[in-house]
Amino acid sequence: MSVDVTRVLRESPVVDGHNDLPWQLRVHRGYAVAGLDAGLPALHTDLPRLRAGGVGAQFWSVYVPSSLPEPEALVSTLEQIDAVHRMAAAFPDELVVTATAAATRDAMAAGRIASLIGVEGGHSLASSTAVLRCLARLGVRYVTLTHNHHTPWADSAAHPPVHGGLTDEGRAIVREMQRIGVLVDLAHVAECTMDAALDVATAPVIFSHSSCRALTEHGRNVPDRVLHRLRDNGGVVQVTFVPPFVSAEVLAWERAADAERARRGLPAGVVPWPPAPRAHEEPVFTDRVVADDLADWCAANPRPRATVAQVADHVEHAREVAGVEHVGLGGDFDGTDTLPAGLEDVSTYPRLLAELADRGWTETELAALTGRNVLRVLRDAEEAAEELLR
Repeated sequence: MSVDVTRVLRESPVVDGHNDLPWQLRVHRGYAVAGLDAGLPALHTDLPRLRAGGVGAQFWSVYVPSSLPEPEALVSTLEQIDAVHRMAAAFPDELVVTATAAATRDAMAAGRIASLIGVEGGHSLASSTAVLRCLARLGVRYVTLTHNHHTPWADSAAHPPVHGGLTDEGRAIVREMQRIGVLVDLAHVAECTMDAALDVATAPVIFSHSSCRALTEHGRNVPDRVLHRLRDNGGVVQVTFVPPFVSAEVLAWERAADAERARRGLPAGVVPWPPAPRAHEEPVFTDRVVADDLADWCAANPRPRATVAQVADHVEHAREVAGVEHVGLGGDFDGTDTLPAGLEDVSTYPRLLAELADRGWTETELAALTGRNVLRVLRDAEEAAEELLR
C-alpha cells in the first residue's frame, strides 16, 4: 500500500515541540493576536498554515533571553504565558490550552489545536521550585534546563561548563520537575548536563528542538552516545529545522561569518529583549550576522541553504540510533531567522513526511514521528508523577 501523508496527518497530527510565536507577537505586534486566523505572512505561523501543515498540537515556547536578571526573566515569562492563554481565548474554536496527554488527544479529536506551554530556559524559574510549581499550575509542561547562558545550577551548551552538568540544586530541580509531571527538556544544555539529568531521571525526558551531532557538529545537537541513553530512558528527540543544526555547510558558513565579525572587531549578534512590547505592521526577519557592516563579506560569500533532505537525514539518523519510538519534530518556527528550502513555515510538514515516505518510511512509522511518540512521553511523565499539577 502506498503511503498517504494526508491520512497520516489526519490520524496522527503533528505534535511539534517548539514554536516561538509568542516571542514574535511581543517583538513585532505588541502581543496583538488579531489576524492569526486570517494569516500573518510575515511570520512563520498562523492558524490557516497550522491547519495546512497538519499540526494538531503545539508546544508554544515562552522564551525570554537568558541574559535577563532572573526576577525580570520571571516577569517576562509570565507575560509570554499570558500571550498563549490570550491566543486560545481569542480563537476558542481553533485553539485550547492543554496540560495533559489525554486533554491534548481530546482537543485534537474535537478538531482544535492543543496548545501546550514550554519554558525555554531555567533562568525563568529564578532558582525556585515554588516558581516551578506555580508555572506548572499555569499550564507549563516542559522546562528547558538552560538557554544560552548557564544558570546557577546547570550548564548551557553555549559556554564551557562550570558546574559539571548539574549542581545538587540542579539535580533537585530535575527531580521536582519529574515529581510534578513537568517534562525535563535537554535542548540547549551542555553534554555533561545531558548526562547529569539522565543520571537523575526516573521518567522520560525530551529534546524539544535539537538534531544529531554525528551529522552536524553543533553543540546544540545530541551525540549518538546520548541518543542511546535517551532510548533507554524512554524519551524523545524532536528534530529541529534550524539550518546550522541540520546542515554542515550552513554551520561552516556561520562560523566563518562569526570569525569575520571578530576580525573586524564587530560585536557578536545578540537577540534583544524589547523593554516594552512594540507593534509593527510588517516584521522583517534578518539573519543574525547579515548586517550593513558585514554586507560586503556576505555578498562575496553567499550563505548556503539547508534542505528538506538534510532534515530528513537527521530524522533517519535519530531513528537508526535511538529507535523510531524516540524521534519527533520540533521545527523552531518563528524562533530562527532562516529555514531550509521547502520548510519555510508551519504549513510544510507534509513535505518532510513525503521525503521520508520516499525513503521507505511506513505510515505507522510516520505516525510515531508526527505525534504518537511525544504524546506517549507526556503520558508516561504524568503516570510517573507523584503530584500532577495542572
